[in-house]
Amino acid sequence: MYFWHIIWNQTTLKSKLRLMKSIRNIAFSVLLTLGAFSAVTYTSCSKDECKDVVCNNGGTCNETDGSCACPTGYTGTLCETEVRAKFIKSWSAIDRKTGSTTDIVYASPIVAGTAVTEVKIGNFSDLFETAVTATVNGNTITIPSQEPDKDGYKISGTGTYNETDKSISWTYNLVNPTNATQGYTGTWK
Repeated sequence: MYFWHIIWNQTTLKSKLRLMKSIRNIAFSVLLTLGAFSAVTYTSCSKDECKDVVCNNGGTCNETDGSCACPTGYTGTLCETEVRAKFIKSWSAIDRKTGSTTDIVYASPIVAGTAVTEVKIGNFSDLFETAVTATVNGNTITIPSQEPDKDGYKISGTGTYNETDKSISWTYNLVNPTNATQGYTGTWK
């Protein structure tokens, strides 16, 4: 009888082990299913930051925070503003030769150029009849070396736009036909 008792216990033990393995497999399957469901639910419930954002002028929406990355020449929350817009107006200019105390006072209009980063500056330094071509990058306006009137006088320089007082601070050089260079500074408002 003792022999049958041992066999019975072994059979029962094997059944219990099989049952425990089945329960373990079921529990693992349930956990795996819950994990997959949670991942799908989390992913499908993630907010689309760009859903209601329309970036203008070729700007692209950043999916992380919904902000717009603007192409060159544009700025603003939705890339709606040309960077050069703040420069376009008729300016009251006050320039001065380096080493001089005499002001050169004149008006100088800045208008849009062909490219979105280009502007044309009229009456620059109260000298040039032909508009001077410049490029805008952020708050900087750059005049590459050029001879606008084709008369031997060349100009080059940079200006910085001040957001606070809406002015441009200039540093530029004029080169005359004999290649003598004269430096200038200016404040335009």
